[in-house]
Amino acid sequence: MTHAGNRARRHGRRSGPAGFLQRPGGRGRPPGGHVVVRLLLVLAFGLGLAAFTPGVAQAEEASEQVAGTLQTSRSGPIEGVEVLVEDASGERIDEVETDENGRWSVDLPGPGEYTVSIDADDLPDGVELAGEDNRTVTVDEGRRQAVIIGLSDGSRNSGGGSVRAVQLLVDGIRFGLLIAMAAVGLSLIFGTTGLTNFAHGELVTIGAVAAWYINVSGGVNLIVATILAMIVGAAVGALNELGLWRPLRRRGTGLIAALVVSIGLSLLLRYLIQVIYGGRSSPYQGYQGGRAVDYGLFTMTNKDLVSVVISVVVLVLVAVMLQRTKIGKAMRAVSDNRDLAASSGIDVNRVILVVWMMGGALAALGGVLLGLSDQVQWDMGFRLLLLMFAGVTLGGLGTAYGALVGSLIVGVFVQMSTLVIPNDVKYVGGLLLLIVILVIRPQGILGSRVRIG
Repeated sequence: MTHAGNRARRHGRRSGPAGFLQRPGGRGRPPGGHVVVRLLLVLAFGLGLAAFTPGVAQAEEASEQVAGTLQTSRSGPIEGVEVLVEDASGERIDEVETDENGRWSVDLPGPGEYTVSIDADDLPDGVELAGEDNRTVTVDEGRRQAVIIGLSDGSRNSGGGSVRAVQLLVDGIRFGLLIAMAAVGLSLIFGTTGLTNFAHGELVTIGAVAAWYINVSGGVNLIVATILAMIVGAAVGALNELGLWRPLRRRGTGLIAALVVSIGLSLLLRYLIQVIYGGRSSPYQGYQGGRAVDYGLFTMTNKDLVSVVISVVVLVLVAVMLQRTKIGKAMRAVSDNRDLAASSGIDVNRVILVVWMMGGALAALGGVLLGLSDQVQWDMGFRLLLLMFAGVTLGGLGTAYGALVGSLIVGVFVQMSTLVIPNDVKYVGGLLLLIVILVIRPQGILGSRVRIG
């Protein structure tokens, strides 16, 4: 046994199959019932909160819907276009007009297959359909299905060839930065604890929903609401660590058990959010639609540009923190070798708590930025989760820089894949890329025995 291992043993810690810090059985080990009590208290608190929240009524009233927005880069939102929705048998469900923001929505009688069509004659001069005048979509129970109808106004990004490829590249970088914002925390949590946290997507949703309530219901400026949402995300991350994962580590919980617990926690949080927030898709106050600005080879709305700038600044600050600060160096030390870090005097539990808080805050910020571009939905974090795992695994498990590089590659690949595959299945491209990389280089791009970041 190595000298570091002997010193770690004297500290009363050992590494288990889950990568959790574990203690040998006996002294200092809390009874298993305490963890069960904590879980029951969390469940009771969540259900009690839902019972007294106005969102419950909204969730009960929420039904299946189809919705969308008609707009182009040059003309902006298009008002007054008739949108017809029919069921699979051709029976008319409803016909509505787009509002001043180009938005429309139709309540459906139930789940199933529906056809959405528009009349090209209603489009303004210079705007025409980029494809067919109808789309067939399948709506699941309790879901609000977004429908995209392609329009062309002669602007650069509506063309084809290399110009469209540049536009998709820019969109991919923006999307990759959003994935990286949330994936960095997921990667650091895995690096310091060994936990594959399937509930990390719900931290993204919690941040977006918290900002939405503060911004829309509270009437608070979105910048202030985002800061408060990050505080909420950090607090939820701390509660995760102190109330659940730290007690489980002390009990010597293994990898498979921790994985199952994280899946259960993910389901609990996801459907609790649905009960509180409802099944709707809502924008932030004052951020509906938005006209894109032409930058030459590509176009981008001001809110998307702000999202890119914020993502770059925050990720650079995270990189500087990991390299230059004491806590950042401690995080990298714990990620590299927890036993050696503990024997060197580093408070491992304190480092893990900071990682959880930072991961929760970054996930919340990523959720706000995602909601800014795609609106706020109850399962938005879950839909982003597989891409986060793809980015983390692609870059190298446990490495913050690997999560950044992998997420950028996944984001760009997902958007660029729409050149050859339908937009509705573009997320499949990221998962196919993950499979290829795992076959060629299983440790990821930056993954190695000596981990970076």
